[in-house]
Amino acid sequence: MSLHRLTIHELREMLDGRQVSAVELTRDVLQRIEKVEDRVKAYITLDPEGALKRAEASDAELKKGTGGPLCGIPFSIKDVLCTDGMRTTCGSRILENFVPPYDATAIVKLKAAGAVLLGKVSMDEFAMGSTSENCAFGPPRNPWDTEYICGGSSGGSAASVAADECIASLGTDTGGSIRQPASHCGVVGLKPTYGRVSRYGLVAFASSLDQAGPLTKDVTDCALMMNVISGHDAKDSTSVDQKVPDYRIALTEGLQGTKVGIPREYFIKGLDPEVETAVRQGINSLREAGAEIVEVSLPHNDYCVAVYYIVAPAEASSNLARYDGVRYGFRDRSSDTLLDIYKNSRSFGFGDEVKRRIIIGTYALSSGYYDAYYKKASQVRTLITEDFKKVFETCDVLASPVTPTPAWKLAEKIDDPLSLYLSDILTISANLAGIPGISVPCGFSSAGLPIGLQIQASHFQEEKLLRAAYNLEQRMNISHLRPKNL
Repeated sequence: MSLHRLTIHELREMLDGRQVSAVELTRDVLQRIEKVEDRVKAYITLDPEGALKRAEASDAELKKGTGGPLCGIPFSIKDVLCTDGMRTTCGSRILENFVPPYDATAIVKLKAAGAVLLGKVSMDEFAMGSTSENCAFGPPRNPWDTEYICGGSSGGSAASVAADECIASLGTDTGGSIRQPASHCGVVGLKPTYGRVSRYGLVAFASSLDQAGPLTKDVTDCALMMNVISGHDAKDSTSVDQKVPDYRIALTEGLQGTKVGIPREYFIKGLDPEVETAVRQGINSLREAGAEIVEVSLPHNDYCVAVYYIVAPAEASSNLARYDGVRYGFRDRSSDTLLDIYKNSRSFGFGDEVKRRIIIGTYALSSGYYDAYYKKASQVRTLITEDFKKVFETCDVLASPVTPTPAWKLAEKIDDPLSLYLSDILTISANLAGIPGISVPCGFSSAGLPIGLQIQASHFQEEKLLRAAYNLEQRMNISHLRPKNL
């Protein structure tokens, strides 16, 4: 039996029933990694010995009947979340040998639930990118066709799930970095409400936008992971002290009484016809499930890209100032003066995209320009948030494409940053407003590449989100499909 192909909830029953052991499952997944990793290139750091030790401990817990909800389940982790004793590179040379002395809170919760950590997966450097090609250690590949991008910045997470190199993964989303690669790789990816999942130990890119969330093989697994990683954390001042429901209860058949809004601004000029066709079919499936479909408007949506690419780089400029070659991380040893240490360590340690965003952000925050750029962008961000609040007074969830096109070939747009920035045009608004969003597979392009449908809900309404996603998944019946060429 190919255990690596199964979901968390399928394996949960087998592990609890002692039909399979955690060690057998972990070995099966490690064998799968050995078989396909040379083509997928999802992992930056793999820890097979540690994983097997953790699996042995899981078996002991299962035998005593004290195992948590994820006991024995092998996970991959985006390499931007701190892991005690396991290097955390953020896909950057500047942190190539950095080993944190503590776990991020989300990792603490996964371990407490019994998850088996396999290793850290590839990503755009410091989560800045839409293709994972900005990774200093080479880009991961799309398992459906390894000549294509897998999306970003959580590309390694999406690729490892789609290639069955783990059972599920934990990623992060700053402007679409969970949902976009999930769409490109044909898996489910959920960005929670800002404040629902602790950011403690998540290496910051843009602090007011970053949020950790699950990438899984189906919606049920997403709900299971959200049950584990959600909740208040005193170590994170942006964490919200709000009761966490059992998200699995939301996974019920039928959408009677649910209003699904279709934002007219999301069906934009330049939207690939194959993407629009697949998404329209998905919307029709929601209607068949009993939902009422209504057209809505988000009038300030056209400003989202401009606002995001001021706010995010400005916060990145501030957050990345700590990588100075003095305290930790890469240091240029050839420098004679302190100023040269700063300049050369950052010049050699950061990649081109990170340097580009630091420069943009520093300019936007500089004396004489702050009011014209960052302050103005923050004000428009408030208008964007208000648009969503008004829309959710008239409907329960929104349905739209995740990204304007299917995945494209590696290196096809690498020298066109503006085109890459625009690929996030349908996802960044959720981060600016702090609302939750999910990508669910809804079809394939003529080239056989996956296409996702995005569902968004109001703040802390993940239950509505998951219910709609579950009904879409049940009717589309394609989430179980996996690449045949690996």
